[in-house]
Amino acid sequence: MPRRDFLHGTVKAALIKAAWTITDDPFRISFGIRKVFVDLGAEKNLLAAENGADKIAVEIKSFVGISKMNDLENAIGQYIVYRTYLNEIEPDRLLYLAIDDETFTELFYDVSGRILLDVNKIRLIVVDPVQEEITQWIS
Repeated sequence: MPRRDFLHGTVKAALIKAAWTITDDPFRISFGIRKVFVDLGAEKNLLAAENGADKIAVEIKSFVGISKMNDLENAIGQYIVYRTYLNEIEPDRLLYLAIDDETFTELFYDVSGRILLDVNKIRLIVVDPVQEEITQWIS
């Protein structure tokens, strides 16, 4: 099982504050001979009249390596692999990449980052690590 990311506890606490129930820590995906681990699985109950729940899987990344660009390349590749498998086994569960607000500003705020989100259809959860709160949901 992979090592937990630096922001793991922060993102988990922020999701709980936002009324999400953590269902899996980690969320396991098995597809064919492959088994991967997304950091968290969570659900949010919808209104009783809607009969159901929103379901998400959250991959958490801190971008603390020597090169933020290398971390970004690895994160996007991992996200695409996880999303591909998840779409096959549980298409109603949405995958998000969780990052802190500083990383969002450094990597995704301008056009060079936005195009990566748009073209690759990457959903983001941006958290404030001090307040342990979600500051943005980007779909």
